[in-house]
Amino acid sequence: MTDQCEVVAVSRARGHRFSKPNQLSIRLVAGLGVEGDAHAGAAVKHRSRVMRDPTAPNLRQVHLMQAELHEELRAAGFPVEAGQLGENVTTRGLDLLALPAGARLRLGGEAVIEVTGLRNPCIQLDRFQPGLMAATLGRDAAGGLVRKAGVMAVVVAGGDVHPGDAIEVQLPAGPFRALGVV
Repeated sequence: MTDQCEVVAVSRARGHRFSKPNQLSIRLVAGLGVEGDAHAGAAVKHRSRVMRDPTAPNLRQVHLMQAELHEELRAAGFPVEAGQLGENVTTRGLDLLALPAGARLRLGGEAVIEVTGLRNPCIQLDRFQPGLMAATLGRDAAGGLVRKAGVMAVVVAGGDVHPGDAIEVQLPAGPFRALGVV
């Protein structure tokens, strides 16, 4: 984490598409997600999860990804930009993957989200650019799988979010709980 954590891009798509066009701003709605995005809702909206249980709570209302991952992927030969990998909020200066479950992020002046878990990279990445899924996976020092494709969150307090907005981190009380896949 650096002293300067910020939003570099915001994106949304009304339909179920892989990439999401960048916007001048997005509105987060408490308990629902990104207004006007296909994944907004109190119950799960991801197609594969809807098929399993359409009444399950939506722990994937907002998808965040680090701009630093985009830079890493570009250096590896994958031309990617903010929003193209399906994220709603692209960040800089914040190690999203190192956050504990339950961490809260204030995005700009009003919006607050709570991190629920990791995005599990899927075959859609390879459909977008062959080999991209493997490039979003790594190994830690102990050989464990590292999923680098961002984190998921729910909206606790609504508000508008813009590129350039500051991000403030509030860690939860209690012991550190590592992020799992949601």
